[in-house]
Order: sequence, then C-alpha cells, then structure tokens
Amino acid sequence: MERTYDDRMFRDTFEHEFTWHNGFMRNVRRYGYRSAIVDPLTGMEYTYAELNREANRFTNALALDGVEKNDVVMTALWNCPAFIVTLVGPRKIGAILQPANYNHAPGELALLIDFNRPKVFVYSAQIRDKAAEAIRICTHKPVRVVMADNLEGISVPEGHISYEEYIKNGGEEEPVMPVRPHIYDEVIRFCTSGTTALPKSVPLNDIGDVFSAHDTIMQYGMRCVDRSINLTPWFHRGGIHCGGISGIYYVGASTVCMREFDAKKTLDWIEKYHINFVTGAPSSLEMLCRIQKRKPRDLSSLKILGTMGAPFDKNACMEYMEVLTPNIVNGYGLTETDWVSLLRPYDLPEGAGTIGASCIDDELRVVNIYEDRKAEPEDTVPQDGKTEGEVIIWAPEKSTYSYYNNPEMDAEKFYRGWVYTGDTAVWNEKSHITILGRKDDMMVVSGENIYPTQIEEAINEHPKVLDCIVTALSDRDKFRGSVPVAYVVPSDKSLTIAELAEHCTNSPMLSEYKRPRYFALVDSIPLTPTGKKMHYIKLKEAPEDLANGILKRK
Repeated sequence: MERTYDDRMFRDTFEHEFTWHNGFMRNVRRYGYRSAIVDPLTGMEYTYAELNREANRFTNALALDGVEKNDVVMTALWNCPAFIVTLVGPRKIGAILQPANYNHAPGELALLIDFNRPKVFVYSAQIRDKAAEAIRICTHKPVRVVMADNLEGISVPEGHISYEEYIKNGGEEEPVMPVRPHIYDEVIRFCTSGTTALPKSVPLNDIGDVFSAHDTIMQYGMRCVDRSINLTPWFHRGGIHCGGISGIYYVGASTVCMREFDAKKTLDWIEKYHINFVTGAPSSLEMLCRIQKRKPRDLSSLKILGTMGAPFDKNACMEYMEVLTPNIVNGYGLTETDWVSLLRPYDLPEGAGTIGASCIDDELRVVNIYEDRKAEPEDTVPQDGKTEGEVIIWAPEKSTYSYYNNPEMDAEKFYRGWVYTGDTAVWNEKSHITILGRKDDMMVVSGENIYPTQIEEAINEHPKVLDCIVTALSDRDKFRGSVPVAYVVPSDKSLTIAELAEHCTNSPMLSEYKRPRYFALVDSIPLTPTGKKMHYIKLKEAPEDLANGILKRK
C-alpha cells in the first residue's frame, strides 16, 4: 500500500525493536542500581543489574544445552526469584517460556511435557517428588531438568541438576541473539483449562506482552519507584500481567516475592516494605480484612488493591474499602486476553457484583446465544440488565486469537476478531456487565478453572464405577469459592465413598484442588435424550443434597 511518507525505517524499527526485552534492558541501563526483587524468606534483594546478570547466566546455560529460537523452556515454579529469571532470560535467545501450574498432578505435568516438548524443565524444590514422577512417566525427555528455589536443602533427584549448578555453566555476558526478534514472535505460552486433562496452551506474542504491560501501567498508575506484591501464582496470565511482573519490569518498578499466600505476612510486608500495589483474589481480601481488624497495620502506602477471578459482594466490598483501602479495583478477563474490564474505585461499592466496563483499548459486548451457531458481534442483547447473552471480547492488542496446535478450539473460541468467552451475562445502559454463569460446565475452584469431564474420566477408571457426574458446590469457608462434588453410579454395590476418595487421592491425573470433597452413591445420573450429562441439574440439586445428607464428605 502506498503511503504519503517513507515508512520503511518506522516499520523496521517498530516490528523488530519495540519488544518487551528491549524495554527491560532500558531499565537495566536506567535503573541498574535500583531494587528489582525483594525476597523476604531469604533476605536477598536484587538490583536490576544483578537480575540481568543472573538472567544472562541462566540464558547462556540454556544456549549450551542447545536451546534456540522457538524452543520451549517449561517451568513449574513458585513465586520466587528463579521465576523472574525465567521470565527475562529465554527471550534473550528467542526461546519461549511456558509457566505451568505447580499444583498439577504428575500425570498432568507429563501430558504438558509431551505436548509442548520443552528442551529444559525448571521446577521448585517444594514439588520435587511430583516433578520427578512426571519426568519418569513422560515420553518426551527434556535435555535438562533443573530443581530451583531449594530453601530447605532438599536432595536433587538423580538425573536432575540444581539451579545453582546449572547457572554456573553460563557466563554473565549478554547472550548473542541468533536471529533478529520480531514483535509477532511467541514469547510466553500460558496454560489454561480445557475439557480434558491436558490444559490448552495459549501463545502470547511479544507485542501482546508489551501492550499487556502498558495496560497494567495505565490502569494502576504504576511508576518506576513503586513496589508490588502478587498474592496469586505468577504462572497465571493474571500473575504475570494483571498488576504482575511483566508490567513491573517494563516500567522499572520492584516486586516482593510471596511463594504462597499468607494473609498475616502480606499485611506485615505491606507495612514493612511500603508496598504500593497488591493483586490477589477476592477471597484473599476476606482473609486480609479479618486479620487487619484484629491487629491493624499501616496500609497507607497502598495505591491499588487489585483483585480478579470473581465479582465482589457489595457488603463485603464496603467492608474491604473501610478496613483495607478505598483504592480497590476488580478485573475480569481470560488467559486468552489478559484482563479486559475493570471496576475502579469510583465504581464502588455501587458497581459491586458487576465486572464494570471495558479497559481503554478493549471492548466487551453481550450477544445473543444460539444452539447451532455463534451470534454475530453486532447481534447484541438489549442493555436492560435483564436479557441474558454471551460475553464476547475484542482485544487485538493482547490476544493472538490462537491456541497452540489446537485448530478445533481456535474455531470454537475466536471469530471475526472477537473472543467468545462462554460466560453468560446481562448488561445495563452503562455497558456494565454482570456475569450469571457459563454456557459450558466449567467450575472455578481455588481460583483455578476446571471442567467436570477431567474429574469424571479419573473417577470412571475405578473398577467398581459404572459412571459419574461431577459438579460444583459453594465452599462453606468461601476461600476456595467452590469445591467439586461427585455423584457416582456403582457397577459393584460394595463400592464405598472411602474407596472413591482414596482412588481420587492416588490418581496421577487429579491435582489436589480437583479432587471431590463430597460424594454420593446414586442409581442414575441425568442425561439428555442423546446421552449427554446434564450437569446443570446436579448443580442446582447439590446444595439441597448436602443439607439432606445425600452428599457425604470423604
């Protein structure tokens, strides 16, 4: 296409140089002396210069192992300095980081390894046994398996190498990028829930990483002198992008490592380290609020207390604003898009219960639902707060509109530049959206999206089980959100709930949070005329079944 000016230098510079890594390296040059990481558990603090040298050592070790452009480096790491090193390092040589859920069962990790074929796998010492079993049973064997973040002197399994030994092989000099980077290169591959035990893999390109970082910086008003802490795992897109470490290191700010959420430590560290931004789940705020009321800390440094994953209850929101900070935001989004809407402090508490309106560069709509086809993006439901439809998202700056090696799911999820979420909702005249449920049967448990089919497949492997149906039940202590419950049809009447619980505990395909907390032995399960399980029926019946003693705790 003809332009009115010579665009060659602009295109060459923008497409090859406007990368997240170049943004990070600008901060190394600008703020090399400033804090990049605070690790309270070890007492260590890393400057930007020190973080970059550590990332160079790791990257040069990767290169010695033959890691090249588009090779995968998979991690299963807690929120520790090694995670940040793996965020920065691989892209120095064009490799792809794939952060996996450290809560996965060995079989789930093995499936991910076989599907994505990483050259190097790095895991936290706290999950040594699960990681070792995953490596034992997977078909694809990484060139190197590295155990990191070993705070307790845990022995390294045979055939693995400690992180400290591994980076000794790499020098501190800047690695040589073998090919010129491009903003469309894949840099991170996220894992998200699917209807099978194998999570879907969501590629993120470099320009999407930059714009996601920009989004956090804009929404939070983040500056280079600020300090942040994540109460959710970094392996999520939310952990990296929703107030997370991608934006932090693109703007030149600092982060405090919290490996596992601890409400008391969070409040203590906000006060001690003068933390400005905290991001977690709404259930985290309930725990913070409870402890803060018992023993108040100075939380005046907080500029934003951000949450995502679930809407606010209005009364709870009012209490959080009074006890913790009035500067609360609540975000909504997908792994495929990053967050795309926010409730901001000026929306609260009146807007609590909704997901607010779309972010600056994004747009959300609620469209009609049809049995046999997608609604067109223009086919919206009335903005009357009553008519139910499906939420769709337009976020081309943060989505690749693609899954890795999954064309069937591409066709199901993406259409005409829009992401079809599967969430059902209503919206009002302000375009504020209230989520009602899902078109499919996905459950949210401990902040993780899971599908009942994964759990049902594992339960059906029991020799005394004929069939089963799994649904969700609200968790009484509110911290998990929901818990899975299973209705099981025995093929052998000697089957007991204790046997089922033991089977689920021992299943290599069920992470701890996916194991049902309640079971019922039943004669049949509800099916459509074509034989499909009607999960929505059991979802409605589960609370009453629990009250009547039909569902029994394992």
